This record gives sequence, structure tokens and C-alpha cells, in this order.
Amino acid sequence: MIAFLQQNWRVGVLVLFILGILALALGGYLGPALRVASSPLLAFQGWLSTRYLSIYESLRSPQDMAALRQKTVLLEAENARLQGQVIQLQQELKDTEVLYALLKFARSRPNDTYVAASVIGRDPSPFLRYIMIDKGSDDGLRRGMPVVTVEGLVGRVDAVISNAARIQLINDPGSVVNVTITSTGSEAVLAGTVTGDVMLDMVSLEITLKPGEVIITSALGGAFPAGILVGQVVGVRRLETELFQTASVQPVVDFSNLRAVLVVTNFSAVDITPLIPDEPAAP
Repeated sequence: MIAFLQQNWRVGVLVLFILGILALALGGYLGPALRVASSPLLAFQGWLSTRYLSIYESLRSPQDMAALRQKTVLLEAENARLQGQVIQLQQELKDTEVLYALLKFARSRPNDTYVAASVIGRDPSPFLRYIMIDKGSDDGLRRGMPVVTVEGLVGRVDAVISNAARIQLINDPGSVVNVTITSTGSEAVLAGTVTGDVMLDMVSLEITLKPGEVIITSALGGAFPAGILVGQVVGVRRLETELFQTASVQPVVDFSNLRAVLVVTNFSAVDITPLIPDEPAAP
């Protein structure tokens, strides 16, 4: 009986102690004590968590670096592809603008028929001025046909195969074009040089020739239709001791940036060479 009472007394004391602690906790009196008691535990938990994360990151770092490198390579490849597309679209836009301008020019001269062609090559010689285009005899091109752009005269068809043609530019040393000085209506001859310059020759001394004069093709010689813009006079050479004055001409066409041209297909050059009298033999 005594042992039973002692055991119940201990249980009662324990219950009262627990109830007292609960009462103090509910009343908020144990908050400071709990914070003081739990601070070491929380500090240890934080330290343990930091060490765990460090170990985890060190184990994951090689895999993450490999994934990052792979992603960087993929992004660089995608960037290069997009840049290539941008360049291609810019080039297509330029080509479209050129073709639209050529179409507009062709519509402004409804009496002529044209074949549009792209420039696909240039003569590598530093002394010759030729370009190659991607249209030929299968497209109706023939030797001697004039070639123009929106700006003006380019040259003439010099040689033709089935699917390509060679164009002699007006600044080629072998090129000769009969032209008209618009301000006076006087006839002259335009010739290319080995340096790629264009010179105006056979201009009478009676004509007042000055920079800025506009030069167009004439019908003389039968090689080109009349009225195609050629260029402007930029310098005049006049000597009273010579029979004619000469001038340097700036062509209206930028031959170094030609990308597309028009071939005038309803004009056939006339070879008048057999009609030109032979020069008398020297005594």
C-alpha cells in the first residue's frame, strides 16, 4: 500500500509539473527561456546545413559546368544561324530593291523589251573590263545587244553561250560609244582606257565644253540606241594646237557594285564596218 501511494505521488507530481509547464508556455512565460535553450541547437543546425550545401555543390559542380558549356555551345550556334539569316535577308532585300528598280525602269520605256540578268562574275584581268551574267542565247540574248541599268548605259553583249553571256563595259579599253553632248547636240566618241577611266574624244574646238555636261548615246554607228544616259563631264583638256578637245567623263553607273542588269533584246547592233571606206595606202 505504501509503495502504491509513493508511485501515485510521483505520477501526480509529474502531471502537476507538466501542467505547470504547459500553463507557463501558454501564458508566454517560457518564450525567452526556450529561445536561449534553442539558440545552440539552431546554430548547429545552420552550420550543418551550410556544410551539406557546400558538399552538395562541390559534387554537382562538374556536371553543372558540363551542362553550362553545352548550353553555351548551343546558344552560340543558334546566334550564328540567326546572324546568317539576317545577312541573307538583308541581301535578299537589296536584290529585291534592285529588281524592283529595274522593273520600274523597264516600264518607263515600254517601246523596248528587256531580259533581266544577275551578275555572276568579273574578268580578273586588271586591264580588261568585262562582267558575266546568268542569261544567254536560250533567253534570246545575241552579241551586240545593249546592256543598261536604272542609272544608264553599262555596255554591250560581247559573247554568248546557252545560259550565260559576257558583257563589255563602256570603260573597257576596247569599248567605243558614239555619244551626244546634250547641251549643244554635238556628236563625240566615248572610249574606255586601260586604267578604267572613260574619255570623251573627237569634240570640236568650236564647242564650249565644260564640267557638268551630260552625255547620252547617239544613234551614230548603229551600236546603241539613242538617248541612254552615259555620264557627266568632269574635266576638259583643250589645246589650240590640236584638232579636237578631250574630256574625262564620270559614268553614271557604278561598275564595281553591279548586281543586276537589263539587256535590251529588241535592238540589234548594225555592223557598218563594210560601209566605211578604206584609208588610202601611204605612198
